[in-house]
Amino acid sequence: MGAYEIPILRWIHILAMVYWLGGEWGVFQTSRYIINSNLPMDERRRHMETAYRIDILARTGIILLLPLGLHLGNLWGVQPYGGGILALFWGLSLAWLALCWSAFIYRETDTGIRLTKLDERVRFVLIPLLLASSISSLMGFGPFNADEGQRWYSTKILLYSLLLVLGLKLRFIMREWTTLFRKIAVEGSTPAVEDQLARSLRIGRGIAYCYWVGIASVAFFGATKIY
Repeated sequence: MGAYEIPILRWIHILAMVYWLGGEWGVFQTSRYIINSNLPMDERRRHMETAYRIDILARTGIILLLPLGLHLGNLWGVQPYGGGILALFWGLSLAWLALCWSAFIYRETDTGIRLTKLDERVRFVLIPLLLASSISSLMGFGPFNADEGQRWYSTKILLYSLLLVLGLKLRFIMREWTTLFRKIAVEGSTPAVEDQLARSLRIGRGIAYCYWVGIASVAFFGATKIY
């Protein structure tokens, strides 16, 4: 891409951030109808389907931000791993994205739930790796460059990894919705199931507020590079 490599990657990076933040807001707004037991079940299912279709764009943005950030970090000189290592990161990230989309496509089946759990396990490995790398770098031990004026990058990675923790909990909640809706389809609506749906939404709303602040903070450090 030559001279246009950084502008193009930065543009895609911005789009990924927009889909991440906007997608989470869309799921948040739709979720209130999913748990509304006064609505017909078909209408609740339609809102559930809408939430999933919005959420997959947010998930796509989250996943793509990692290789994009590593690629841009290498071009800016704050992330020393390019070449084959960077290509490996891209390959693994695209494989993760394919897994995420497969889970979305088969979301209403047992296969979809298994794929979703596998997607979650990827995060169990990735989150500790990113946390350790970012904290180690901020302490001056690498692997990222964190001299004066470069610490913004490791800070951004740290915030991103913490947001993955919050996002993982939100993934648990959406998987729970799928399981509960399948239960309702077989056994009908019960007070216990409706209470569980309402409880999960209350927890999800609290997490969502922290999530939005965190996403805005990641964007701030990426845009200003002031630390």
